[in-house]
Amino acid sequence: MEDVIIIGAGAVGAFIARSLSVYELKVLVLDKENDVGDVTSMANSAIAHSGYDPEPGTKKAIFNVAGNKMMPTVCRELDVPYGKIGTMTIALEDSQLKTLEDLKLRAEKNGVEARLMSHDEVIKAEPNINPEVKGALLCPTGGIVNPFLLVARAFENAMDNGVKLALNEEVTGIESKKDGFVVKTKDNEYEAKVVINAAGLHSDDVAKMIEPISWSINPRKGEYYVLDHYAPGLVNHVLFPLPSSKGKGVLVTTTTSGDYLVGPSSEFVPSKDDVSTDVMTLEDVKAQAKSLVPNIPFNQQIRVYAGLRATPSTHDFIIEPAKSNSKFINVAGIESPGLVSSPAIGEYVADKLVGAVLPLKKKAHYETKVRPYVKPLTMPLEERNALIKEHPDYGMMVCQCEKVSLGEIKDVMSRSLPVYSVKALKKRTRAGFGKCQGGFCQPSIVRLLAEYYHTTPDKVNYDKLNSPLVVEEVKKEGK
Repeated sequence: MEDVIIIGAGAVGAFIARSLSVYELKVLVLDKENDVGDVTSMANSAIAHSGYDPEPGTKKAIFNVAGNKMMPTVCRELDVPYGKIGTMTIALEDSQLKTLEDLKLRAEKNGVEARLMSHDEVIKAEPNINPEVKGALLCPTGGIVNPFLLVARAFENAMDNGVKLALNEEVTGIESKKDGFVVKTKDNEYEAKVVINAAGLHSDDVAKMIEPISWSINPRKGEYYVLDHYAPGLVNHVLFPLPSSKGKGVLVTTTTSGDYLVGPSSEFVPSKDDVSTDVMTLEDVKAQAKSLVPNIPFNQQIRVYAGLRATPSTHDFIIEPAKSNSKFINVAGIESPGLVSSPAIGEYVADKLVGAVLPLKKKAHYETKVRPYVKPLTMPLEERNALIKEHPDYGMMVCQCEKVSLGEIKDVMSRSLPVYSVKALKKRTRAGFGKCQGGFCQPSIVRLLAEYYHTTPDKVNYDKLNSPLVVEEVKKEGK
């Protein structure tokens, strides 16, 4: 029997697992996908929100601000790219300046550093901004983070400390018993003393397996453009319009890899699996973004994508035990600002909620850091040449667009967190994220994964199970 089972391997599940991994507990994470962080945590704005926007006193506000303060240390320990570049919320009309003042007061109530900027100050800080700008609210503690690596390396750290992970295990039922729970999946049954429901978009479905609930999760779709890292300086901060009832609006931002993100839209959809994009919505995103930055070079677009947010009917994070059983803990409705809130949520759930029902004793030895990653592109030329001389794989480029070497790919595949698909390796290394979107490097990636797992290329999945890129061999040996 496990001490704790966590259902869901997104950002929230990752940081709950990481926080629990320092204790003498047997922890298992279940997820229905073929990789960690493969749904909402993968398709978002990659923002470490400062915390100026949530309603004061809400769980969103509390965990957002706490998570933002933790983010520099967390990213340093997990070797995750992070940039505290600040956020600017833009007023394009005189009538909006009062709203900026109201947001500044809200920021102060939440304990977030913020200051108002004049037209001239905004133009100086952001030369490409709409020249009609009237002012802005600057929150210097806001920033950007790599969401793929944040989730993956939190799991890597947790697994280095003994946490187990079972992918492709969709939970189909949960049975309460005297000393805990039986968690049933399509293929297996697992027992645990405590169950944590961090199932994202499906957290209401999982919660109903235990008891009737008064809340629901409504999927809200956001569509984005990704622009190539053609040149620095299009924007220097994360730029937001004034927030509305639909959310923080269409933003324009750089990313930790130097790409630019433009989006998202914000529309409720009936399906929890609908990540399609459509021309009309994307055109609307484009128009809204151009009202902030008129000269966005959309000819540098390399892809579009959509993500789904788990919007709760309560309009706030749901972080509490089930009414009928304190050993079943719901961590649901973690929409924006969920990514930056995750480290703080993880600590709270582990220490306060699990700690209330299980004895917690810290391990004598545990790691808070992952084994450092070798990054040839950030090294001085002399140091890089010495590395390649000693380890030639770091001089062999597999992905030319993103300059990802064979040595980096082999390093990722050798870690405790498994890499079961082309997309998983893409998220860990950026191989395939560039202008050609994998057109040149995917055959090499498929071959490398096949060799590592001692299988054939037609058994290598792009993403989910049964999603091969190679259908069959057309040239047999000797023919």
